[in-house]
Amino acid sequence: MCRKVERTRAFTLVELLVVIAIIGVLVGLLLPAVQAAREAARRMSCSNNFKQIGLGIHNYHSAYDQLPTHGTGTQPGTPDAWHKSSNEGNRYRLSMLVGILPFIEQQALWESISNPNPNRTDGDLAAAVGTIAKPWPAMGPGPEEIQYIPYTTELPGFRCPSDPGFGLPSLGRTNYAACLGDSIWELHLGPWSNDRSTKPSAQVQEARASHRGFFKPIDVSRFRDCTDGLANTVAMGEIITYLGDRDTRGQVTENGANKSAPGISAANIRNNPSRCLPLIDSTRPRFWDPTYNMISRESYGRGFNWADVQPFQTGCATILAPNREICGPYNTAGTTLIATMSSQHQGGCHVLMGDGAVKFITDSIEAGNSTARMVTMGYNDGAESPYGLWGALGTRASGEVIDKQF
Repeated sequence: MCRKVERTRAFTLVELLVVIAIIGVLVGLLLPAVQAAREAARRMSCSNNFKQIGLGIHNYHSAYDQLPTHGTGTQPGTPDAWHKSSNEGNRYRLSMLVGILPFIEQQALWESISNPNPNRTDGDLAAAVGTIAKPWPAMGPGPEEIQYIPYTTELPGFRCPSDPGFGLPSLGRTNYAACLGDSIWELHLGPWSNDRSTKPSAQVQEARASHRGFFKPIDVSRFRDCTDGLANTVAMGEIITYLGDRDTRGQVTENGANKSAPGISAANIRNNPSRCLPLIDSTRPRFWDPTYNMISRESYGRGFNWADVQPFQTGCATILAPNREICGPYNTAGTTLIATMSSQHQGGCHVLMGDGAVKFITDSIEAGNSTARMVTMGYNDGAESPYGLWGALGTRASGEVIDKQF
């Protein structure tokens, strides 16, 4: 007797490959949408961080009738130049981000900075600070000191989730920087001498002419100084943190042996902010030409230290449009710098306006003449910004009417 054999139907190899191909197509279609949704969430989180910083600035102003000073702190012993390191004080090199800590729910960190503090990154409590063993002074040492724990603390509120930078050689990174206007001349001095012991009249005049932003470096700023209107003045801007990849937005170049790249000096970039364009790799326009070295001081990457007042770390300007190159000479890489705003978002960056609003500015914003000389003492004092709508948004009192959407 013959038995009927029942065959179980299964997928053929061809059918299986077709199914896999269909799944692959669906994944390919959905993945960009998922990535876009994730980036939209990160961008919203970044905007919310900025809003919290804006609230902190306004609450600080309500408490002290001034903005948090961008360039404050202590001068140890005999006054000396800002660039000389000291473990006895910070030589007025603390950024405005330090001052707002108690107003953004970072009271514990503020207490550890504002009081003597014995703790060290390496845990050696017996180590000497200066010449004798003792705690770090109130308000801390120079902001480049890696053994001072507060400066190495990474604060989520100072970081944009879209920026992947982390770890050494940075200390505590930040993606949010104080807007210093449309001129970068003498930013490291403010209206003071090199050691802040006197106020030479020439430097006071230079500061009044050049320091046109929401924050006046190493000087007192108030809301009432913004006669152009808080809603029309950029208070802070977003910046990337350097990833060690030669990105033109995160590091400047040198010509080897600690020398500035050809044609790059403080005076040259003052006269032409686009001076660094010839140093960019023509085949990779977001990166520097491999002919030139990156600056050899490893700790001098963009956004590497939220506590440091130097423009390289916590300053930005409305000179070149967002995501253009930063540009500066080697010897003053942290001070005289075309400190361009930038971000890891597509097509632009966030800015915090003086009234607390957060806006997204596109790379294509009208930015005037990018080769025009900056306003300085004796050169177009008090004039409208040569950098178009973008420059006008960065100045607090140049009498410019903002009549365009941005």
